[in-house]
Amino acid sequence: MSGDIIERQSKVQDYLKRTPFAEFLGLRCEILGDEMTAVLPFDEKLIGNQTIRALHGGATGAFLELTALAQLFLISEVPRLAKPINLTIDYLRQARAEDLFARAVVTKEGRRIANVHAEAWQAERARPVATLTAHFLLSDDG
Repeated sequence: MSGDIIERQSKVQDYLKRTPFAEFLGLRCEILGDEMTAVLPFDEKLIGNQTIRALHGGATGAFLELTALAQLFLISEVPRLAKPINLTIDYLRQARAEDLFARAVVTKEGRRIANVHAEAWQAERARPVATLTAHFLLSDDG
């Protein structure tokens, strides 16, 4: 890994450590080239339905939100946590008891608001288990 990638990855991990829930989930980010992939390592505490061994929807949704925030931080280096204005999460299929991966794209970053889209998958990226569309407040300035 080049020095720049290691530095960027370290900055993102430090940013996520400021969020206690990211620490609780065990979220980590890996950067390869210009793309960041977030990883939610499987843990029994993330199971929401023991009968079908599915990840809890809240864990999946929080993972997507944190992925979006990490991507926003990575491209804009927002000096503080951006504040969510609204989030829409579409749960497309069951998230099984295994690692979950996600990527986010900042579709628009304005002076005050950013629009971000993220998707999470497991075995195949082409078959996402959930997607997120979110708007974040970047500045309280009028």
